[in-house]
Amino acid sequence: MTAPLGWLGIARLGLVQTAIGAIVVLTTSTLNRVMVVELALPATLPGLLIALHYAVQVLRPRWGHGSDVGGRLTPWIIGGMAVLALGGFGAAVATALMETLFWPGVALAALSFTLIGMGVGASGTCLLILLSRRVADARRPAAATVVWVMMIAGFIVTAGLAGQALDPFSTGRLVAVSGVVSAIALAVTVVAVRGVEGPPPAMRSLDMPAPVSFRIAIGEVWSEPQARLFAIFVFVSMIAYSAQDLILEPFAGTVFGYTPGESTKLAGIQNGGVLAGMVLVALVTTLAGPKAGSLRIWAVGGCLASALALACLSVGAFAGAGFPLKPIVFALGVSNGAYAVAAIGSMMRLVGQGRPDRQGVRMGLWGAAQGVAFGLGGLLGASATDLARQLWGSPAPAYATVFTLEALLFIVSAGLALAVARQATDSERKRPRNPDTLLVPNPG
Repeated sequence: MTAPLGWLGIARLGLVQTAIGAIVVLTTSTLNRVMVVELALPATLPGLLIALHYAVQVLRPRWGHGSDVGGRLTPWIIGGMAVLALGGFGAAVATALMETLFWPGVALAALSFTLIGMGVGASGTCLLILLSRRVADARRPAAATVVWVMMIAGFIVTAGLAGQALDPFSTGRLVAVSGVVSAIALAVTVVAVRGVEGPPPAMRSLDMPAPVSFRIAIGEVWSEPQARLFAIFVFVSMIAYSAQDLILEPFAGTVFGYTPGESTKLAGIQNGGVLAGMVLVALVTTLAGPKAGSLRIWAVGGCLASALALACLSVGAFAGAGFPLKPIVFALGVSNGAYAVAAIGSMMRLVGQGRPDRQGVRMGLWGAAQGVAFGLGGLLGASATDLARQLWGSPAPAYATVFTLEALLFIVSAGLALAVARQATDSERKRPRNPDTLLVPNPG
């Protein structure tokens, strides 16, 4: 039996997330700005392209099924990264092409962003499965924090270095920088995953059942009460998590009179809180006792604390200049970070429940719920704000309404997390204790 990964091995797999983040930040941030500012194109165009990359995430279960059938995760991680790298480079070429041949450039961009979504989905889904198999149960929350933070590090490092390399700007320089980033990301992934998965599985024996079609496999996973309920939890909670993304800075500017620079700093405060919440969960679950480290506690607590922070923002919409906006936003970030790590750690535990040859489909289902909800949440948050402003006629009650709805979604999510825990407990009672149980209270 292969020994669990140590911290160095976890960091190696985290480099894959760093590589994913490096390519994604160029396509969703840099190319977005170039299209809108340098090429003076409507902001709707990059918005639709980014939405397309999220929509493709619905295919994650299909790619997970491919890894189940093949029995290996490494080829899917490397192959997914290769597709992502090709899509990232193609998106830069498409942006440059729009300068002279607009519609061919748009067509190439649509294809490239589709490849980006496919690459992120295939590599990200199989990476989480590999982590769930190779990381000891006690280290899974910390491992989730490590890979998440390393993805954010990929955002930060790439944005800084690429920003310097892009000046003085030209579309040719943009293509060159994108090509270099994509090539480095693919090389890092190949080196990072080499040998981590272990030896290939034994050849399939004649008495083993033949692989089933994807349609049958996804139907079997959806019929599992625990897997289905967890997918609903992920979908609802991620809508609540992401719905604030596009409205928090406009809220600060409209209601509190923040300048663009001040509202950007406020977003930084929130992201700092998210990282603090993730690190807090990692430390407590690793160092503290079983009860304090229970992922059930952090999942439910993170959702309820997020709901409370959003309720405070709803009150703050009417409170005026004396309202402590920055501390509340930081608290919201901490709560979001705690919930996010607990949810990812729970994915890594629950994926082993049920039939072992359905792990890819199971993780793909949850990844699809997460990706689609994340893309949908931002759109719903912004649209709901516009609708509420039409109904109320002023911004303060409009933002208060939307924050209240988000808080309610987080409360519903907390209830769903408890239901998942009960379902997992019932399943646990029906079979011998399995160390890979998720969201079940740790023994003791």
